[in-house]
This record gives sequence, structure tokens and C-alpha cells, in this order.
Amino acid sequence: MSGPDEKPAGAGLGDEILKRVVVRRFDVQDIVLVPILSVVIALILGALTMLATGVGFETIGRSFVALFTGSLGSLSALSETLTAATPLILCGLGLALGFRAGLFNIGAEGQLILGGIAAVAVGFMLKGLPAIIHIPLALLAGMVAGALWASIAGWLKAATGAHEVITTIMLNFIAFRLTDYLLRNPPIQKEGRSDPISESVLESAQLPKLLAALDPSYRLHLGFLIALLAVAVVYWVLFRSTIGFEFRASGANPEAARYAGMRSGWIIVLVMACAGALAGLAGANQVLGVLGRASPNFSAGIGFDAIAVALLGRSHPVGVLLAGLLFGALQAGGRQMQVAAGVSIDLIAIIQALIIVFIAAPMLVRTIVPWAFRAGSGARSGAR
Repeated sequence: MSGPDEKPAGAGLGDEILKRVVVRRFDVQDIVLVPILSVVIALILGALTMLATGVGFETIGRSFVALFTGSLGSLSALSETLTAATPLILCGLGLALGFRAGLFNIGAEGQLILGGIAAVAVGFMLKGLPAIIHIPLALLAGMVAGALWASIAGWLKAATGAHEVITTIMLNFIAFRLTDYLLRNPPIQKEGRSDPISESVLESAQLPKLLAALDPSYRLHLGFLIALLAVAVVYWVLFRSTIGFEFRASGANPEAARYAGMRSGWIIVLVMACAGALAGLAGANQVLGVLGRASPNFSAGIGFDAIAVALLGRSHPVGVLLAGLLFGALQAGGRQMQVAAGVSIDLIAIIQALIIVFIAAPMLVRTIVPWAFRAGSGARSGAR
């Protein structure tokens, strides 16, 4: 059995990936220019993909107009964008914490699912509570469930050296099957139903809609404000607290951190617990604010999409916020694009994947548009 300080096969590749997705110093080109150009290039390649599959120029133009109007073109569209972005931001923050500490957590999907199940259970089992008590309890249950599930991978890493990529992937599969089991058995399964679906969350545990006074159909809920608060808290923890310094030091140079007296095993477990808590909070937000109950695949791959959000956000809390808003806009606009222009929503998945390819390979972006970086270099030279 390997010790926690030994590097298993594949660890070197993981370290290289983490070096690319974590911002150690502020660089306008790396933090701002590369992501923006990645999005633009991905949209252009998306248009070329449509052309290659027989879609006409007029339809392409109409689809991109629909993409904009469906995400930002009205208050309803903006509501859908922010609603879709909320769980992506929360999950992305958790993954960014792990990246900062040198951990490649792939288990946000499982952590989100179990957080959602725990929130649903508290949401319908505790009757007679006022909303001011019931909502925090349900959210807390989701956070605790996600934190405990992620801590398993953290403990295995700290105690045995088991690589977190492998353990979190396996824990995802366990979470999927465990959820299927819970949804088919009492007390989680809805009484009188034979299909896998949970009881509905009580009204006292549902997250209030923020725009209900304007239109009850607007789905934006309190979870978005919670996500903004989480961004501020994670930023403070990472850059203003002692434990955040230990997280970053452990990720930047684990050997030096251990030499300085930092307890690497404790840091690993704590980072994974924090990441799981944020993912569990995302699951709780989905079931308490959008769905009202749990069913198979209620997570809709949010935990996996959040990996892309953390990558695009360069593992910085503000970057994760902006990347989450972008991906939320793509999801909301993609639905409108499908309806208005008849273009498959799968195109959005292609665009998202292309964005991540370019983010992970910034030299590719620099090769495609070298003039943009020459201009930036000249501006910096002039500033000096």
C-alpha cells in the first residue's frame, strides 16, 4: 500500500493539468483575454459545425440571435440564465477550492446528488416548522451530506495515498446507485408510487422566488443570492484567512508546505469536505428552489459541467462566478435557440466542450489569434 506522500501513476498528469487551471498571479492575458477568445472561437466553430451539417446562413444567424434573446433578451430570459447558473457557481467554487489545494476532485456530481437527497428528506420529513428555520435546516443537511461524501475521498488520499480522481469517480457511481435505491424505497419514495420519485418538499422548505411579485412564472430563487454570498466567502477564505493560505501553499508546493509544518493530511480532508459542502449546497438549491422533489438524474450533469466552469474561471472565485453566468446563459439561450431556429441543443454542449479545449490549451488560442497577444504585450511594454 502506498503512503500519502507517494505519487501514484497519473499523478504527474494531474499536476500538469492543475498548473494550467489555477491562477497563481494576476495576468490580464491569461485571466481575461484567453477565456474571451476561447468563447469567441468556440462560437465560430459552432457556426462552422452547423454549416457542415447543412444548416443555412440565415438559420445560423437566427440561432445566434435566439441564443442572445433566450439568455439576456428579457427579464424572463435573465431569470432563466441566473437560475441555471446558480448550481454551476456553487459546484464550481467547490472544485476551484480543490484545484487551489492541488486536488482534482471529479466527484461533485455524486456530492451534489446526495446533498439534494438529504435536503429533500429534511424538506418533507420535518413538518410544522416555520420557513425561517426549515429552509436553513434543509440547506445545512445538503451541505453536511456533500461534505461527508467528499471527505471519504479526502481521507483515502490522506491515509493511503489513493488518488482522488479515481476515488471520486468511483464514489460518483456509488452515489448514483444509492440514489436509485433510496428513491425506490420508503421513506424517500413518494407514497403510493411505484416509480423512483421522492416525496415533494413542503412549502416551508422551498426557497422563495425573488421575482414572484412581478410574475409567478419567473424561477429565479433565493439560491442565487446564496451563490453570490458563497463567492464572497470562498474569496475571503482563500485570500484573507490563514487556512486559505495553507490551502494555496499546499497546492503550489506540497513539499514546502509540509516542511513549514502544515498538516497535509488534515488539509486534504478539510479541502474535500469544503468542496463537498458546496456541491451538496448546489444539490439542495436544485431540489428546494427549482424541482421541489428528487428523481433519477435530477442533477442533470451539473457536477460535471461545473468542472468546465472551474476550468474557465481559472479556479478564482470571481472567475467561477463569471464562468457560471456564461454557462447559465448558454443553457438558457440554447433552449430558446432550439425552439426559435430548430437547431439542436446538443450544439451548446459542443460549444462548451470547445471552450474547455481552448482554455486547457492556451497556446492553441495564441496560435490561432497571435495578433491579439502581440497587441497586449505591446500595451504592457508601453505601460512599463
